[in-house]
Amino acid sequence: MRRILWFRRDLRIEDNPILSLGGEVLPIFIFDTHILEKLSHADARVSFIFEAAQRLKKSLQAIGLDLAIFYGRPVEVFAYLLKMGFDEVVASGDYDAYAKERDLEISRLIEFRYKYSTYLFKPNEILKDDGSPYVVYKPYYTKARKVLESQLAPSLVAEHNLVACEFDSIIRVDGKSVSHADISLESIGFVQSDKGRFSDPHEMLESFIEKIEGYHEGRDYLNQDATSRLSVHIRFGTIGVREIVRRVLALKQQKDVEPYIRELIFRDYYAYLLFHFPRLACENFKGHFNGVANEEYFQAFCTAQTGFPIIDAAVTQLLSTGTMHNRARMFCASFFTKHLLLPWQWGERFFAAHLLDYDAASNILSWQWSASTGVDAQPYFRVFNPYTQGEKFDKEALYIKKYLPKLKDIEAKRLHNEEYLRQGLIADYPKPIVSHKEARLEAIEAFKIG
Repeated sequence: MRRILWFRRDLRIEDNPILSLGGEVLPIFIFDTHILEKLSHADARVSFIFEAAQRLKKSLQAIGLDLAIFYGRPVEVFAYLLKMGFDEVVASGDYDAYAKERDLEISRLIEFRYKYSTYLFKPNEILKDDGSPYVVYKPYYTKARKVLESQLAPSLVAEHNLVACEFDSIIRVDGKSVSHADISLESIGFVQSDKGRFSDPHEMLESFIEKIEGYHEGRDYLNQDATSRLSVHIRFGTIGVREIVRRVLALKQQKDVEPYIRELIFRDYYAYLLFHFPRLACENFKGHFNGVANEEYFQAFCTAQTGFPIIDAAVTQLLSTGTMHNRARMFCASFFTKHLLLPWQWGERFFAAHLLDYDAASNILSWQWSASTGVDAQPYFRVFNPYTQGEKFDKEALYIKKYLPKLKDIEAKRLHNEEYLRQGLIADYPKPIVSHKEARLEAIEAFKIG
């Protein structure tokens, strides 16, 4: 059996089930031009993925294998590879709309086998007794948690023979044309981004383990280092989510680890929902209000010029680092959809363009939750108050002043005070573009009618 091992969202050899089958294999990674052509030449995710692929290549070489790197549309790459006489392709599961369409197209050329490592559960594994998917998280979590620990056996690396290929260059496939280029970001039209620097995920996990008991209480506070910061590594599989869960659960007798486990299962739930309800990628699950297309408000949000310090600080963090604190993502999405009444799809696309850890399912379903249009979403009448959010989770305005240094000399309590901000007394900083009270009432009315 000759297999193509297609690495995608599993850029590691540890606990990777596609390496558990053995036989004659060709490990590959494809820089997909369908995806790349939509991105900025300095996109941080491409920098991160490129370095992760180089690390994967070295890890494979250490066990007698190697990684062939391709550039092109996957279907054309596979048409080229099939001339070498392969029997099947093995890859980790991926469930967004493009991924499913791409894999279906390739399955028409060659036998396609999924090995599930991107998430904790297979998409049809946690179902109601009648076989239908859950649309409320709590019962999904209860059922998933009961079977979780039976899913965690590690995958071992089998014995392989490496199929000969060109491993010292990037193989560019464009229709019938095949060429070779140096293995570099520049060869695929990108430049290094400082936002996409790689850090060791295992070291990060061990650091998080030391402080995990403070996760539940501290994760919402914008200036505390209470989270794992592993989201980008989980997104691209440079560390396996099952490995993380095994390591964390090993501490359950000594530490309260359940809040973190719950969040990892929540990640699965969002991917599960997008798999079972693919229309969620662009359509409301419930409600008919689709927002108001206000370009002026949209530009103010995207350029951190709303006059709401906590919102502008969070957007500045996103633009400057490629990350945003999870609590900030929640109140920014609420502000965007409730205070500004903008379509959630616009906000989702904005985050998608800038988040280093962008995951389609997590981003889409989180935006729908905030917009009160999704599965098991927050009630439409729940509207986060940006001022109280800032006062509670950034009381001393340390987060605000870190990302908006122009406000460093303003007293913290004033940065959480609407009356002060609406006076326009801060040089080179705008007044709030909406009134919280008025915007809240307008949102509740719009969503009620919609």
